Amino acid sequence: MVGEVPIGGGTPVSIQSMTLASPVDLGASVAEIERLADAGVEIVRTAVPNEAAAANLPELVKNSPVPLVADIHFNYQLAITAAEAGVAKLRLNPGNIGDARRVRAVVDAARERGLPIRIGVNAGSLERDLLAKYGSPTAEAMLESARRHVRILEDEGFDDIVISLKASRVPLMIEAYRLAAREYVYPLHLGVTEAGTPRAGNIKSAIGIGTLLAEGIGDTIRVSLSADPVEEVHAARTILESLDLRRESIRIVACPGCGRLQVDLIRLAEEVEERTRDIRKPLTVAVMGCAVNGPGEAREADIGIAGGKGEGLLYVRGAMVRKVPEDMIVDALIELIGEVEPDPAWEARGAEAVTWTPDWEDGASRSTSR
Repeated sequence: MVGEVPIGGGTPVSIQSMTLASPVDLGASVAEIERLADAGVEIVRTAVPNEAAAANLPELVKNSPVPLVADIHFNYQLAITAAEAGVAKLRLNPGNIGDARRVRAVVDAARERGLPIRIGVNAGSLERDLLAKYGSPTAEAMLESARRHVRILEDEGFDDIVISLKASRVPLMIEAYRLAAREYVYPLHLGVTEAGTPRAGNIKSAIGIGTLLAEGIGDTIRVSLSADPVEEVHAARTILESLDLRRESIRIVACPGCGRLQVDLIRLAEEVEERTRDIRKPLTVAVMGCAVNGPGEAREADIGIAGGKGEGLLYVRGAMVRKVPEDMIVDALIELIGEVEPDPAWEARGAEAVTWTPDWEDGASRSTSR
């Protein structure tokens, strides 16, 4: 449990992000967390690099609408201070905070307050002896690093653990998590670290995180982008909804366009996407451009538009309800979204069960989330 948010154990995959604001700027940090919460984040991590940042934590916890994770490196006292401040989780590597006495002090502080600890292995910061042993950051080296940190906590009788094994190279990240999934039952926090700007980072994250989730691996996710962290939350929601692991937002179906178009489809689709991105309503909206696939897709959606010559036909669950000129299409769609309520039976029509059998010994999925 991270505050009131469960991770693993068959619960829905949760969405995380991390603040960009300076941790010593309380007002900016609170404002950023509120924006992330509005976008749909469920857990937010904040860096705690020094005592000034730690001193802000009680007020940050008090004013945050979602559970906070304190990101600690090297300084065990900061971890204890964060626990005392009321954070919901610690992110640290016990092998990096000192001797057994210091680890025990942190574990006692976490155990007393019911705080989980995430062990975060990163391919870019592996221990020197592991790099010497394996020659480079490999999945096996990352798993061995995780083993070391897990063992330290388990030796203290602590098992409220989450594990991450992040890399910027997608194939390495995927293989590391697959190895961890075979070895541990602890919840796994998925992410492609340093994924880059949204243009490439969203694709890398969707491939890495999506591949593992489709295999039943992973319990909580963070998309790491060089961008406003709100973009991370939107990307994470899209990944989960694409795999039917979550259904709470507008799902847009839009054709790629061709020479038959007689409406400005790209503009319409982009405007619909922008105006619906923060609407929490599990509806499918089709924005289609011509008479080939348009009417069929529009009829199958909760709400659809099939474009014609400077106009479009509006459909609501298979029934054509009106014809509107092109310059009124988006307004008409938004109006209908406000009127139409979700219908699980309509959404489930024609859906077929999708099962996946993993390629390892017990023949059962590692998933705690699907």
